[in-house]
Amino acid sequence: MSAGGAPVPPPPNPAVSFPAPRVTLPAGPAILRTYSGAFVCLEIVFGGLVWILVASSNVPLPLLQGWVMFVSVTAFVCSLLFLGVFLSGVVTQINANWNFLDLAYHFTVFVFYFGAFLLEAAATSLHDLHCNRTMALQPLLNDHQYKINVAATIFAFVTTACYGCSLGLALRRWRP
Repeated sequence: MSAGGAPVPPPPNPAVSFPAPRVTLPAGPAILRTYSGAFVCLEIVFGGLVWILVASSNVPLPLLQGWVMFVSVTAFVCSLLFLGVFLSGVVTQINANWNFLDLAYHFTVFVFYFGAFLLEAAATSLHDLHCNRTMALQPLLNDHQYKINVAATIFAFVTTACYGCSLGLALRRWRP
């Protein structure tokens, strides 16, 4: 009882006072039946192909292709983690605005991957540039490296498009 004789209300239950996580994507294997889940799977497959192709070209331009490797490997790992969080159902247990996190993640990766795509295209376009290697002029990229870099550029574009589609879907979910 308080000084005025009125009863003191009990403190609020902390488990009830926190809002539920905001996520509109399904958790568990059901995520794979959505467009967003399909795009994340495509991002993983095509992104893995990008870094495998760039690595198999022996990275003749490390300044340009090193950044492409960093972006593609980092995005590959982060997309695996992102999909794993949804597949495992952890999203329902962590109090966060998952719709906003989805939007922020896909926006960031889209911007970085777009830059990586441009750098890979620039590196590929330099294939006819002749450089002095031990007193003999040779092309910067031999034919085999050129073909691998063309494939890496195409897959980098496709991966960027997948991240752009995921960004568009995330934007639709995030808007109130």
